[in-house]
Amino acid sequence: MSHDKVNLPNKDMQGVDQVSELEVIVLNEEDARVAEASGADRLELVTAIGEGGLTPSYNVIDKVVNRVKIPVQVMVRPHSFSFVYSETDIQQMRKDIEIVKQIGANGIVFGSLTENGELNTSMLKQVLEFSDGLSVTFHRAIDEANDPVALYKDLQSSHMKVDRILTSGGAANVRMGLQKLKAMLESQQNGGPTVMPGAGLTLDNIEDIHGELKAREYHFGSGVRKQNHFQFGIEPKKIEEIKGIITQR
Repeated sequence: MSHDKVNLPNKDMQGVDQVSELEVIVLNEEDARVAEASGADRLELVTAIGEGGLTPSYNVIDKVVNRVKIPVQVMVRPHSFSFVYSETDIQQMRKDIEIVKQIGANGIVFGSLTENGELNTSMLKQVLEFSDGLSVTFHRAIDEANDPVALYKDLQSSHMKVDRILTSGGAANVRMGLQKLKAMLESQQNGGPTVMPGAGLTLDNIEDIHGELKAREYHFGSGVRKQNHFQFGIEPKKIEEIKGIITQR
């Protein structure tokens, strides 16, 4: 089952009308079902969330992708030691991406740095070749870079087909990274990957943060769950209320 990306009208930082999209982290088929029914626009499927998210099993990918109609982005990350990968790692990721394509997911979530904390351009090019035809999100590896804003601009100037970046602005959470996120969003007006803020977003803070950033997309994890914790299930009302806030014109 393949999923077409849905491009909704947006509002950039200069005030053009928009409806922002909501991406939600899911861990299994039940999460996916509830998130979709509650109004999520896209899902990020991961396992081992306590380690920042790793590649799920092929069985879970298959169950989730064939359970929902909204796009599913699958984490492709073989380990949590770092965002520096070996040749063995890249071959594992190639295999994982092939399976993701066969199952029919919308895309992948990936990120890689050099040992010096810069964009690993050669590895990203390989992954983009493997994932040709899939949507690609560059994940929060960007927040471990020496200069997240510079890395974003490197992605822009490279013209590589990365659809979006998931970032907290190089900080522990979006609130702390607001200034760098604003810099990325300003740069985004010149084209390039969509900047998708994520980390620490909750129903309690999204109205203020959206008021400051007016981002096209937002990424929620524990913030849409009961007690704001991955130990518990998704709370539909939170997704519904968040959607109401970020889709206000």
